[in-house]
Amino acid sequence: MSELDPKLTFDSFVVGPANRLALAAARRAAESPGTSYNPLFLYSAPGLGKTHILTAIAHRAQAASEERKVEYMALEQYLQRLEARLQSGRSEAGVYGDLDLLLIDDVQFLTGQPEAQEMLLRTLDQLTSSGGQIVLASDRPPGDINGLDARLLSRFSGGLIVDLGIPEYETRVAIILRKASDRGQKLEPGVAEAVAKAPLRNVRELGGILNKIFATQDLEERRVAVDEVAKLLKQQDKAASLGSGPDEFGSFLDDLAFSVAQVVEQKEEPWRKAIREAIETADRQGFSTLRLAPLLESVKEPKGWQAAIDRYKADLQRLHEIDNELARLGNPWPEAAQGVLEDPDRVDEAEALLTSVQERQRPFPSLGEGPRLQELQGFESLVLKATTQLVGAERPEYNPLYMWSTDEKVARTLLGAAGRTYHESYPDLTMAVSSVELFAADFIRALGQGVAGAWRERWWTVDLLLVFGIQELVATERAQDEFFHLFEALRRRGARMMFVADRAPGDIGDIDDRMRSRFEGGLVLEITAGESVPLELLEVQESSEREDTIFLPGLDDARDGAGGRKPRPVPVEATAKKGGAWFPGPENAVIHWPRFEQLLIEELD
Repeated sequence: MSELDPKLTFDSFVVGPANRLALAAARRAAESPGTSYNPLFLYSAPGLGKTHILTAIAHRAQAASEERKVEYMALEQYLQRLEARLQSGRSEAGVYGDLDLLLIDDVQFLTGQPEAQEMLLRTLDQLTSSGGQIVLASDRPPGDINGLDARLLSRFSGGLIVDLGIPEYETRVAIILRKASDRGQKLEPGVAEAVAKAPLRNVRELGGILNKIFATQDLEERRVAVDEVAKLLKQQDKAASLGSGPDEFGSFLDDLAFSVAQVVEQKEEPWRKAIREAIETADRQGFSTLRLAPLLESVKEPKGWQAAIDRYKADLQRLHEIDNELARLGNPWPEAAQGVLEDPDRVDEAEALLTSVQERQRPFPSLGEGPRLQELQGFESLVLKATTQLVGAERPEYNPLYMWSTDEKVARTLLGAAGRTYHESYPDLTMAVSSVELFAADFIRALGQGVAGAWRERWWTVDLLLVFGIQELVATERAQDEFFHLFEALRRRGARMMFVADRAPGDIGDIDDRMRSRFEGGLVLEITAGESVPLELLEVQESSEREDTIFLPGLDDARDGAGGRKPRPVPVEATAKKGGAWFPGPENAVIHWPRFEQLLIEELD
């Protein structure tokens, strides 16, 4: 097998709706070859990630077991190897029959090659009968490959056939931000969004324009501005290959000392004594020792045994650290930690659980100082009465509440006063205040970090949702869909919701009709009078008791009030806060799954 690109791993692959099923099936094939979905057939237009996924499967399979035999090649190389064996007078049976995993790209070139199809059919039989896994990739589904043998089509259909679609807008933004971070590049605000909106056909073209931007920034020692993106897009060579940076995330942890018992047989070999004591110590602490057991069973001194013990001890230490951090955060999914925190071979799962818990416990920003509802001046009595009822002790008669004004600053003033009044009365309940722009940015961040499930659960458990700039929903794609499902989840729970905008729901063009009908199903009121007070949020800093002011995008005043810098979008990134028990609704719920196998079965159903 040719050398694999170290950058193309599952960790560097940004997951979205268009590729989630394919990625889940690929992980299963890599971690448990031959157990299900055999063969696995992936197809998509060029440049959408087939090669990335095939390479990631090879990396993951080899990382799981160094003894696994894995081969990854294009169809032409596969056929050349078989033909060379046949020309030498040897049987083709021994070429691929002993593999654990065979990955073949460009299967569409089977067209017009009946002999090649016959060879592939025999290879499929050999691998499946021996428990091996085969993964195939093509630029079209099997049914569109001209002249494909009916027996092959039947075999492909008996496994799993899954496509990779074009990533939607939010996933494209997440990909751009990930690649900029990997390359150590900083993008001006709005550049990632401008590139993501470009009419590019695939991820490879997306990478090409990013290479152009990064090169311009490096060579000219400046940042590319938003208004330059259109010009760069025109200059971009559509055939440029996808550029990306290193995906490694640091070096291994330093070796950690681990105390062992000292009373042993004097004649015991030093290496055997060290391994035995490490196993006995781990056993007493309740940790799995399956990794070290084969070393102890060795007749002669195993090569690299000291390094193996050191790695094992480092993994134990990391599990201790993760366990302590989960306890500090108040792990909302204790059942997911069962077994994981006692097995050093599952450190990656423990890390993923910790990341999800940190996301789930991330606190929402609080409102800055300002008036309460009873302190407002100039608002109509009907507007004040409806808002006061929404945040009052009794179940509100009108929920959701949709307020709009041609001067949205006035509407934001009302929204801020509602939030302060509610928090003052119910400080232990969860309130989320956000703009549509911040909501979308927060979702893109979670999507890029692979914690979208925990992100949803965090938002879906709020008791009061306050969102302004609703008219901006039309500028989003998947974020609008996420907002709809958030609305439905909160409605089922009886949570309270207030939205403000600069126009009535019926005047928001191109908004999803489902969302428009939900707004109009509550109480819609126009605000024609009232005062305007700047709205600000306070971001909670975990490492300090202080709170920092965040000026939200689009607010009215400059920060210093005298020609100072204008407000800029600032994504809210904070951690820590316990959440209560939560149960998802029956539709479109994405939550944390403790075991990968359960996740895959759920998605394929």
